[in-house]
Amino acid sequence: MTKYLYGAAVQGIQDFIFQTNKLREIVGASELVEEICTKKFYEILSGEDVSTQVAQERLSKDDNAILHAAGNVKYIFTDNDSCKKVVERMPMEIQKFAPGITFSQAVVKMEGEYEDYSKASDELEFRLKIQRNRPMRSQTLGLMGIKRSQKSGLPLVDFDLDIVREKTKRFDEDDITLQLCKKAFGDKYYISNKVICRNIEQMTQYNDWIAIIHCDGNGLGSVVQSICKDEQLSKKFSEKLDKATIESAQIAFDTIASKTDIDGKYKFFNPKKFIPIRPIVLSGDDFTVICRADFALEYISVFIENFQEKTSFISDYNIGMERLTACAGIAFVKSSFPFYYGYSLSEELCKTAKSDTKDKFDSQSCLMFHKVQDTFTEDYEDIVERELKPCKDVSFKFGPYYLEKQEGRWSIDYLLEMAEKLDSKEGNAVKSHLRQWMSILHEEGWDVAEQKLKRLKSITSMKDYVNTVSDKLHDNAYPVYDILAIHSINTQVTKEVNDEH
Repeated sequence: MTKYLYGAAVQGIQDFIFQTNKLREIVGASELVEEICTKKFYEILSGEDVSTQVAQERLSKDDNAILHAAGNVKYIFTDNDSCKKVVERMPMEIQKFAPGITFSQAVVKMEGEYEDYSKASDELEFRLKIQRNRPMRSQTLGLMGIKRSQKSGLPLVDFDLDIVREKTKRFDEDDITLQLCKKAFGDKYYISNKVICRNIEQMTQYNDWIAIIHCDGNGLGSVVQSICKDEQLSKKFSEKLDKATIESAQIAFDTIASKTDIDGKYKFFNPKKFIPIRPIVLSGDDFTVICRADFALEYISVFIENFQEKTSFISDYNIGMERLTACAGIAFVKSSFPFYYGYSLSEELCKTAKSDTKDKFDSQSCLMFHKVQDTFTEDYEDIVERELKPCKDVSFKFGPYYLEKQEGRWSIDYLLEMAEKLDSKEGNAVKSHLRQWMSILHEEGWDVAEQKLKRLKSITSMKDYVNTVSDKLHDNAYPVYDILAIHSINTQVTKEVNDEH
Protein backbone atom coordinates (compact mmCIF):
# COMPACT_ATOMS: atom_id res chain seq x y z
CA MET A 1 0.00 0.00 0.00
CA THR A 2 1.43 3.40 -1.01
CA LYS A 3 1.48 5.99 1.75
CA TYR A 4 1.76 9.78 1.54
CA LEU A 5 3.33 11.91 4.29
CA TYR A 6 1.53 15.25 4.29
CA GLY A 7 2.96 18.27 6.09
CA ALA A 8 1.71 21.82 6.66
CA ALA A 9 3.20 24.78 8.52
CA VAL A 10 1.80 28.14 9.59
CA GLN A 11 4.12 31.18 9.66
CA GLY A 12 3.63 34.89 10.10
CA ILE A 13 1.03 34.45 12.83
CA GLN A 14 2.57 37.26 14.94
CA ASP A 15 2.38 39.63 11.95
CA PHE A 16 -1.30 38.73 11.67
CA ILE A 17 -2.00 39.13 15.40
CA PHE A 18 -0.13 42.40 15.96
CA GLN A 19 -1.62 44.32 13.00
CA THR A 20 -3.53 46.39 15.55
CA ASN A 21 -2.40 48.10 18.75
CA LYS A 22 -5.72 47.40 20.46
CA LEU A 23 -5.42 44.79 23.20
CA ARG A 24 -9.06 43.83 22.67
CA GLU A 25 -8.28 42.83 19.09
CA ILE A 26 -5.07 40.91 19.84
CA VAL A 27 -6.26 37.34 20.04
CA GLY A 28 -4.41 34.25 21.19
CA ALA A 29 -2.16 33.25 18.32
CA SER A 30 -1.56 29.74 19.60
CA GLU A 31 -5.31 29.11 19.85
CA LEU A 32 -5.75 30.33 16.29
CA VAL A 33 -2.95 28.03 15.21
CA GLU A 34 -4.42 25.14 17.21
CA GLU A 35 -7.76 25.60 15.49
CA ILE A 36 -6.01 25.54 12.10
CA CYS A 37 -4.05 22.40 13.03
CA THR A 38 -7.00 20.59 14.58
CA LYS A 39 -10.51 21.80 13.77
CA LYS A 40 -9.90 23.10 10.24
CA PHE A 41 -7.68 20.19 9.26
CA TYR A 42 -10.03 17.58 10.72
CA GLU A 43 -13.11 19.13 9.06
CA ILE A 44 -11.47 18.85 5.64
CA LEU A 45 -10.13 15.39 6.43
CA SER A 46 -13.42 13.92 7.67
CA GLY A 47 -16.10 16.22 6.27
CA GLU A 48 -17.53 16.66 9.80
CA ASP A 49 -18.14 20.02 11.54
CA VAL A 50 -16.84 19.52 15.11
CA SER A 51 -15.44 21.65 17.94
CA THR A 52 -11.70 22.17 18.37
CA GLN A 53 -11.71 19.95 21.47
CA VAL A 54 -13.43 17.06 19.67
CA ALA A 55 -11.08 17.41 16.70
CA GLN A 56 -8.09 17.36 19.07
CA GLU A 57 -9.32 14.20 20.80
CA ARG A 58 -10.02 12.35 17.56
CA LEU A 59 -6.69 13.28 15.99
CA SER A 60 -4.88 12.19 19.17
CA LYS A 61 -6.43 8.73 18.80
CA ASP A 62 -5.65 8.54 15.07
CA ASP A 63 -2.34 6.68 14.55
CA ASN A 64 -1.90 8.41 11.20
CA ALA A 65 -2.01 11.88 12.81
CA ILE A 66 1.66 12.39 13.73
CA LEU A 67 1.62 16.08 14.60
CA HIS A 68 -1.16 18.63 14.91
CA ALA A 69 0.12 21.46 17.12
CA ALA A 70 2.44 24.48 17.31
CA GLY A 71 1.63 25.55 13.76
CA ASN A 72 2.54 22.20 12.20
CA VAL A 73 0.56 19.29 10.78
CA LYS A 74 1.94 15.88 9.80
CA TYR A 75 -0.43 13.18 8.63
CA ILE A 76 0.11 9.85 6.83
CA PHE A 77 -2.50 9.25 4.12
CA THR A 78 -3.12 5.75 2.79
CA ASP A 79 -4.79 6.87 -0.44
CA ASN A 80 -4.03 9.57 -2.99
CA ASP A 81 -7.56 11.00 -3.26
CA SER A 82 -7.85 11.90 0.44
CA CYS A 83 -4.44 13.53 0.38
CA LYS A 84 -5.28 15.49 -2.76
CA LYS A 85 -8.53 16.77 -1.21
CA VAL A 86 -6.69 18.20 1.81
CA VAL A 87 -3.93 19.75 -0.31
CA GLU A 88 -6.50 21.50 -2.53
CA ARG A 89 -8.79 22.78 0.22
CA MET A 90 -6.46 23.73 3.10
CA PRO A 91 -5.01 26.99 1.67
CA MET A 92 -8.44 28.39 0.85
CA GLU A 93 -9.90 27.46 4.26
CA ILE A 94 -6.92 28.95 6.13
CA GLN A 95 -7.06 32.24 4.21
CA LYS A 96 -10.79 32.50 4.88
CA PHE A 97 -10.21 31.82 8.58
CA ALA A 98 -7.15 34.07 9.12
CA PRO A 99 -6.43 36.19 6.01
CA GLY A 100 -2.86 37.44 5.96
CA ILE A 101 -0.98 34.55 7.55
CA THR A 102 1.52 32.46 5.60
CA PHE A 103 0.62 28.83 5.03
CA SER A 104 2.88 26.19 3.43
CA GLN A 105 2.23 22.54 2.62
CA ALA A 106 4.07 19.66 0.99
CA VAL A 107 3.72 15.90 0.39
CA VAL A 108 6.25 13.07 0.23
CA LYS A 109 5.35 9.73 -1.36
CA MET A 110 6.58 7.07 1.10
CA GLU A 111 8.20 4.61 -1.25
CA GLY A 112 11.71 3.84 -2.49
CA GLU A 113 14.31 5.84 -0.57
CA TYR A 114 11.54 7.60 1.36
CA GLU A 115 9.79 4.46 2.58
CA ASP A 116 11.46 4.96 5.98
CA TYR A 117 9.57 7.57 8.05
CA SER A 118 12.72 9.34 9.23
CA LYS A 119 13.97 9.96 5.69
CA ALA A 120 10.49 10.91 4.49
CA SER A 121 10.18 13.39 7.36
CA ASP A 122 13.54 15.01 6.54
CA GLU A 123 12.52 15.35 2.89
CA LEU A 124 9.16 16.82 3.94
CA GLU A 125 10.90 19.51 6.01
CA PHE A 126 13.16 20.32 3.06
CA ARG A 127 10.16 20.71 0.73
CA LEU A 128 8.31 22.88 3.28
CA LYS A 129 11.31 25.23 3.45
CA ILE A 130 11.14 25.59 -0.33
CA GLN A 131 7.43 26.38 -0.13
CA ARG A 132 8.01 29.04 2.56
CA ASN A 133 10.23 30.94 0.13
CA ARG A 134 7.49 31.07 -2.47
CA PRO A 135 5.34 34.17 -1.87
CA MET A 136 1.63 33.58 -1.40
CA ARG A 137 -0.82 35.65 -3.34
CA SER A 138 -2.16 38.29 -0.98
CA GLN A 139 -5.82 37.93 -0.07
CA THR A 140 -5.91 41.41 1.47
CA LEU A 141 -5.11 43.65 -1.52
CA GLY A 142 -7.71 46.20 -2.45
CA LEU A 143 -8.22 49.11 -4.85
CA MET A 144 -6.87 52.51 -3.85
CA GLY A 145 -10.39 53.88 -3.72
CA ILE A 146 -11.73 51.19 -1.41
CA LYS A 147 -12.61 52.04 2.18
CA ARG A 148 -10.05 50.68 4.64
CA SER A 149 -9.85 49.87 8.34
CA GLN A 150 -8.42 52.79 10.31
CA LYS A 151 -6.67 50.32 12.65
CA SER A 152 -4.98 47.88 10.29
CA GLY A 153 -5.04 49.64 6.89
CA LEU A 154 -6.62 46.55 5.29
CA PRO A 155 -9.71 46.72 3.04
CA LEU A 156 -13.04 46.70 4.86
CA VAL A 157 -15.53 43.96 4.00
CA ASP A 158 -19.29 43.86 4.25
CA PHE A 159 -20.81 41.91 7.10
CA ASP A 160 -24.13 40.48 8.13
CA LEU A 161 -25.37 42.13 11.35
CA ASP A 162 -27.30 39.00 12.33
CA ILE A 163 -24.09 36.94 12.16
CA VAL A 164 -22.28 39.50 14.33
CA ARG A 165 -25.08 39.35 16.93
CA GLU A 166 -24.96 35.55 16.94
CA LYS A 167 -21.17 35.57 17.40
CA THR A 168 -21.52 38.07 20.25
CA LYS A 169 -24.09 35.83 21.95
CA ARG A 170 -21.63 32.91 21.84
CA PHE A 171 -18.72 35.13 22.99
CA ASP A 172 -18.15 33.46 26.38
CA GLU A 173 -18.17 29.96 24.86
CA ASP A 174 -16.05 30.47 21.76
CA ASP A 175 -13.68 33.33 22.63
CA ILE A 176 -10.17 32.27 21.59
CA THR A 177 -8.47 34.60 24.06
CA LEU A 178 -10.52 33.22 26.96
CA GLN A 179 -9.59 29.65 26.09
CA LEU A 180 -5.89 30.53 25.85
CA CYS A 181 -5.98 32.36 29.21
CA LYS A 182 -7.58 29.33 30.86
CA LYS A 183 -4.80 27.17 29.45
CA ALA A 184 -2.05 29.58 30.59
CA PHE A 185 -3.45 30.28 34.07
CA GLY A 186 -4.70 26.82 35.05
CA ASP A 187 -7.75 25.56 36.96
CA LYS A 188 -6.83 26.96 40.38
CA TYR A 189 -8.41 30.34 39.55
CA TYR A 190 -11.80 30.97 38.00
CA ILE A 191 -11.03 32.63 34.66
CA SER A 192 -13.81 34.47 32.86
CA ASN A 193 -14.03 37.37 30.42
CA LYS A 194 -14.57 39.67 33.41
CA VAL A 195 -10.96 39.29 34.60
CA ILE A 196 -9.21 39.31 31.20
CA CYS A 197 -7.70 42.64 30.13
CA ARG A 198 -9.39 43.82 26.94
CA ASN A 199 -7.91 47.34 27.10
CA ILE A 200 -4.31 48.24 27.88
CA GLU A 201 -5.49 50.66 30.61
CA GLN A 202 -6.72 47.63 32.56
CA MET A 203 -3.23 46.11 32.47
CA THR A 204 -1.14 49.03 33.70
CA GLN A 205 -1.08 50.12 37.32
CA TYR A 206 1.18 52.79 38.86
CA ASN A 207 2.92 53.60 35.57
CA ASP A 208 2.47 52.87 31.86
CA TRP A 209 5.25 50.32 31.41
CA ILE A 210 4.35 46.92 29.98
CA ALA A 211 6.51 43.95 28.95
CA ILE A 212 6.31 42.02 25.69
CA ILE A 213 8.01 38.66 26.25
CA HIS A 214 9.06 36.04 23.72
CA CYS A 215 10.46 32.76 25.08
CA ASP A 216 11.78 29.87 23.01
CA GLY A 217 13.44 26.51 23.72
CA ASN A 218 17.12 25.98 22.86
CA GLY A 219 18.25 23.55 20.18
CA LEU A 220 14.90 21.87 19.73
CA GLY A 221 15.51 21.19 16.03
CA SER A 222 18.49 18.94 16.69
CA VAL A 223 16.64 17.26 19.55
CA VAL A 224 13.70 16.41 17.28
CA GLN A 225 16.05 14.99 14.64
CA SER A 226 17.69 12.77 17.27
CA ILE A 227 14.47 11.53 18.89
CA CYS A 228 11.76 11.42 16.25
CA LYS A 229 12.97 8.44 14.21
CA ASP A 230 9.47 7.05 13.70
CA GLU A 231 5.96 8.46 13.63
CA GLN A 232 4.87 7.28 17.08
CA LEU A 233 7.96 8.64 18.86
CA SER A 234 7.42 11.95 17.09
CA LYS A 235 3.79 12.09 18.18
CA LYS A 236 4.50 11.27 21.85
CA PHE A 237 7.40 13.72 22.09
CA SER A 238 5.25 16.54 20.68
CA GLU A 239 2.48 15.84 23.22
CA LYS A 240 4.94 15.74 26.16
CA LEU A 241 6.61 18.99 25.12
CA ASP A 242 3.30 20.80 24.75
CA LYS A 243 2.21 19.59 28.19
CA ALA A 244 5.50 20.70 29.79
CA THR A 245 5.18 24.22 28.34
CA ILE A 246 1.57 24.64 29.46
CA GLU A 247 2.26 23.35 33.00
CA SER A 248 5.26 25.69 33.31
CA ALA A 249 3.11 28.68 32.34
CA GLN A 250 0.48 27.71 34.91
CA ILE A 251 3.08 27.40 37.72
CA ALA A 252 4.57 30.78 36.76
CA PHE A 253 1.14 32.40 36.93
CA ASP A 254 0.30 30.81 40.27
CA THR A 255 3.67 31.89 41.73
CA ILE A 256 3.06 35.53 40.83
CA ALA A 257 -0.68 35.57 41.57
CA SER A 258 -0.35 34.03 45.05
CA LYS A 259 2.45 36.29 46.33
CA THR A 260 1.43 38.64 49.13
CA ASP A 261 3.20 41.35 51.13
CA ILE A 262 3.77 41.23 54.89
CA ASP A 263 0.36 42.82 55.51
CA GLY A 264 -1.34 40.13 53.44
CA LYS A 265 -2.14 42.26 50.40
CA TYR A 266 -1.48 40.86 46.95
CA LYS A 267 2.10 41.74 46.02
CA PHE A 268 1.67 41.92 42.25
CA PHE A 269 -2.04 41.78 41.44
CA ASN A 270 -5.36 40.46 42.61
CA PRO A 271 -6.30 37.50 40.37
CA LYS A 272 -9.97 38.13 41.19
CA LYS A 273 -9.75 41.49 39.43
CA PHE A 274 -8.22 42.29 36.03
CA ILE A 275 -5.30 39.94 35.40
CA PRO A 276 -2.50 42.06 33.87
CA ILE A 277 -1.19 39.18 31.76
CA ARG A 278 -2.28 38.36 28.21
CA PRO A 279 -0.79 35.18 26.71
CA ILE A 280 -0.46 35.27 22.92
CA VAL A 281 1.36 32.03 22.09
CA LEU A 282 1.56 28.93 24.30
CA SER A 283 2.40 25.88 22.23
CA GLY A 284 5.31 23.56 21.59
CA ASP A 285 8.37 25.27 23.11
CA ASP A 286 7.09 28.80 22.37
CA PHE A 287 5.65 31.23 24.90
CA THR A 288 4.75 34.81 23.97
CA VAL A 289 2.98 37.04 26.48
CA ILE A 290 2.15 40.68 27.21
CA CYS A 291 2.12 41.62 30.89
CA ARG A 292 2.57 44.48 33.31
CA ALA A 293 6.26 45.28 33.48
CA ASP A 294 7.00 45.24 37.22
CA PHE A 295 6.79 41.44 37.63
CA ALA A 296 7.89 40.39 34.13
CA LEU A 297 11.41 39.24 35.07
CA GLU A 298 10.26 37.09 37.96
CA TYR A 299 7.31 35.69 35.98
CA ILE A 300 9.36 34.51 33.01
CA SER A 301 12.24 33.22 35.15
CA VAL A 302 9.79 30.99 37.05
CA PHE A 303 8.45 29.77 33.70
CA ILE A 304 11.95 28.94 32.41
CA GLU A 305 12.93 27.21 35.66
CA ASN A 306 9.89 24.94 35.51
CA PHE A 307 10.28 24.39 31.76
CA GLN A 308 13.71 22.92 32.51
CA GLU A 309 12.24 20.69 35.21
CA LYS A 310 9.20 19.58 33.21
CA THR A 311 11.29 18.64 30.18
CA SER A 312 13.50 16.26 32.17
CA PHE A 313 11.60 13.47 30.37
CA ILE A 314 14.10 14.01 27.56
CA SER A 315 16.70 12.02 29.54
CA ASP A 316 14.64 8.88 28.79
CA TYR A 317 15.61 9.13 25.11
CA ASN A 318 19.37 8.61 25.77
CA ILE A 319 20.61 11.45 23.54
CA GLY A 320 23.01 12.89 26.11
CA MET A 321 20.65 15.56 27.47
CA GLU A 322 19.07 15.77 30.91
CA ARG A 323 16.61 18.55 30.13
CA LEU A 324 15.73 21.31 27.69
CA THR A 325 16.71 24.92 28.34
CA ALA A 326 15.10 28.12 27.09
CA CYS A 327 15.93 31.75 26.34
CA ALA A 328 13.68 34.81 26.52
CA GLY A 329 13.67 38.36 25.21
CA ILE A 330 11.76 41.12 27.02
CA ALA A 331 10.91 44.46 25.44
CA PHE A 332 9.86 46.96 28.12
CA VAL A 333 7.71 49.56 26.33
CA LYS A 334 5.12 52.20 27.16
CA SER A 335 1.54 51.02 26.73
CA SER A 336 1.11 53.34 23.71
CA PHE A 337 4.08 51.81 21.89
CA PRO A 338 3.13 49.71 18.81
CA PHE A 339 2.85 46.06 19.87
CA TYR A 340 4.29 44.79 16.59
CA TYR A 341 7.58 46.66 17.04
CA GLY A 342 7.73 45.59 20.67
CA TYR A 343 7.30 41.96 19.68
CA SER A 344 9.97 42.23 16.96
CA LEU A 345 12.40 43.64 19.53
CA SER A 346 11.62 40.89 22.05
CA GLU A 347 12.27 38.29 19.35
CA GLU A 348 15.63 39.93 18.52
CA LEU A 349 16.56 40.02 22.21
CA CYS A 350 15.72 36.32 22.51
CA LYS A 351 18.01 35.56 19.55
CA THR A 352 20.78 37.62 21.19
CA ALA A 353 20.43 35.60 24.39
CA LYS A 354 20.50 32.34 22.43
CA SER A 355 23.65 33.39 20.59
CA ASP A 356 25.46 34.27 23.84
CA THR A 357 24.63 31.05 25.66
CA LYS A 358 25.31 28.84 22.63
CA ASP A 359 28.73 30.40 22.04
CA LYS A 360 29.92 30.55 25.66
CA PHE A 361 27.86 28.45 28.06
CA ASP A 362 26.61 25.33 26.26
CA SER A 363 23.02 26.57 25.86
CA GLN A 364 22.04 27.45 29.42
CA SER A 365 18.76 29.26 30.14
CA CYS A 366 18.98 33.05 30.09
CA LEU A 367 17.14 36.21 29.09
CA MET A 368 17.90 39.58 27.53
CA PHE A 369 15.84 42.75 27.97
CA HIS A 370 15.76 46.37 26.86
CA LYS A 371 13.77 49.36 28.08
CA VAL A 372 12.68 51.34 25.02
CA GLN A 373 13.25 55.05 25.59
CA ASP A 374 12.46 56.29 22.04
CA THR A 375 9.29 56.55 20.02
CA PHE A 376 11.15 54.81 17.22
CA THR A 377 12.97 51.48 17.39
CA GLU A 378 15.45 49.92 14.98
CA ASP A 379 17.41 46.69 14.95
CA TYR A 380 18.70 45.90 18.41
CA GLU A 381 22.34 46.29 17.33
CA ASP A 382 21.53 49.82 16.09
CA ILE A 383 19.96 50.57 19.48
CA VAL A 384 23.12 49.30 21.19
CA GLU A 385 25.34 51.59 19.09
CA ARG A 386 23.15 54.66 19.64
CA GLU A 387 22.02 54.25 23.27
CA LEU A 388 24.24 51.72 25.04
CA LYS A 389 27.71 52.89 24.00
CA PRO A 390 28.12 56.34 25.58
CA CYS A 391 31.84 56.69 24.78
CA LYS A 392 34.86 54.74 23.60
CA ASP A 393 35.49 51.43 25.41
CA VAL A 394 32.32 51.78 27.53
CA SER A 395 29.13 49.76 27.02
CA PHE A 396 25.88 49.34 28.93
CA LYS A 397 24.96 46.14 27.06
CA PHE A 398 25.56 43.91 30.07
CA GLY A 399 23.24 40.93 29.60
CA PRO A 400 22.13 38.26 29.08
CA TYR A 401 21.10 37.32 32.62
CA TYR A 402 21.14 33.61 33.43
CA LEU A 403 18.86 31.43 35.47
CA GLU A 404 22.00 30.10 37.13
CA LYS A 405 25.06 32.36 37.50
CA GLN A 406 27.74 31.85 34.85
CA GLU A 407 31.32 33.12 34.73
CA GLY A 408 31.25 36.81 33.85
CA ARG A 409 27.43 36.89 33.84
CA TRP A 410 24.87 37.74 36.53
CA SER A 411 21.87 35.66 37.46
CA ILE A 412 18.34 37.05 37.10
CA ASP A 413 17.86 36.88 40.89
CA TYR A 414 21.05 38.85 41.52
CA LEU A 415 19.96 41.58 39.11
CA LEU A 416 16.62 41.90 40.93
CA GLU A 417 18.43 41.97 44.28
CA MET A 418 20.75 44.79 43.14
CA ALA A 419 17.79 46.80 41.82
CA GLU A 420 15.88 46.35 45.09
CA LYS A 421 18.80 47.80 47.11
CA LEU A 422 18.06 51.20 45.59
CA ASP A 423 14.75 51.32 47.49
CA SER A 424 16.39 52.66 50.69
CA LYS A 425 16.97 56.33 51.46
CA GLU A 426 20.71 56.00 50.83
CA GLY A 427 19.99 53.88 47.76
CA ASN A 428 17.79 56.63 46.35
CA ALA A 429 20.67 59.12 46.69
CA VAL A 430 23.09 56.68 45.04
CA LYS A 431 20.60 56.22 42.19
CA SER A 432 20.60 59.96 41.45
CA HIS A 433 24.40 60.10 41.43
CA LEU A 434 24.61 57.07 39.11
CA ARG A 435 22.21 58.71 36.66
CA GLN A 436 24.39 61.82 36.67
CA TRP A 437 27.48 59.67 36.08
CA MET A 438 25.84 58.01 33.07
CA SER A 439 24.83 61.41 31.63
CA ILE A 440 28.42 62.69 32.00
CA LEU A 441 29.68 59.59 30.16
CA HIS A 442 27.44 60.47 27.21
CA GLU A 443 28.16 64.20 27.21
CA GLU A 444 31.74 64.66 28.43
CA GLY A 445 33.44 61.26 28.23
CA TRP A 446 35.27 58.91 30.57
CA ASP A 447 37.79 61.29 32.22
CA VAL A 448 35.17 63.64 33.66
CA ALA A 449 32.82 60.74 34.53
CA GLU A 450 35.61 58.97 36.44
CA GLN A 451 36.01 61.99 38.71
CA LYS A 452 32.27 61.91 39.43
CA LEU A 453 32.49 58.21 40.29
CA LYS A 454 35.42 58.73 42.66
CA ARG A 455 33.52 61.51 44.41
CA LEU A 456 30.45 59.26 44.83
CA LYS A 457 32.54 56.48 46.37
CA SER A 458 34.04 58.90 48.88
CA ILE A 459 30.72 60.20 50.21
CA THR A 460 28.39 57.17 50.19
CA SER A 461 27.99 54.42 52.78
CA MET A 462 27.17 52.08 49.85
CA LYS A 463 30.70 52.10 48.46
CA ASP A 464 30.71 48.32 47.85
CA TYR A 465 27.44 48.61 45.96
CA VAL A 466 28.78 51.44 43.78
CA ASN A 467 31.93 49.41 43.07
CA THR A 468 29.80 46.45 41.97
CA VAL A 469 27.41 48.28 39.66
CA SER A 470 30.15 50.41 38.09
CA ASP A 471 32.52 47.49 37.50
CA LYS A 472 33.20 46.08 34.02
CA LEU A 473 32.74 42.31 33.92
CA HIS A 474 32.88 41.51 30.20
CA ASP A 475 33.21 43.32 26.88
CA ASN A 476 33.75 46.67 28.70
CA ALA A 477 30.11 46.46 29.84
CA TYR A 478 28.64 47.94 33.03
CA PRO A 479 25.43 46.64 34.71
CA VAL A 480 24.31 50.02 36.03
CA TYR A 481 22.06 50.85 33.05
CA ASP A 482 20.04 47.65 33.44
CA ILE A 483 19.77 48.05 37.22
CA LEU A 484 18.39 51.57 36.94
CA ALA A 485 16.02 50.50 34.15
CA ILE A 486 14.52 47.68 36.23
CA HIS A 487 14.30 49.83 39.36
CA SER A 488 12.45 52.64 37.56
CA ILE A 489 10.05 50.20 35.90
CA ASN A 490 9.29 48.51 39.23
CA THR A 491 8.93 51.66 41.38
CA GLN A 492 8.02 54.60 39.15
CA VAL A 493 4.63 56.13 39.99
CA THR A 494 3.06 58.34 37.35
CA LYS A 495 -0.63 57.87 38.16
CA GLU A 496 -2.92 57.03 41.06
CA VAL A 497 -4.48 53.59 41.08
CA ASN A 498 -6.51 51.67 43.64
CA ASP A 499 -4.16 49.32 45.55
CA GLU A 500 -6.65 46.47 45.14
CA HIS A 501 -6.25 46.57 41.35
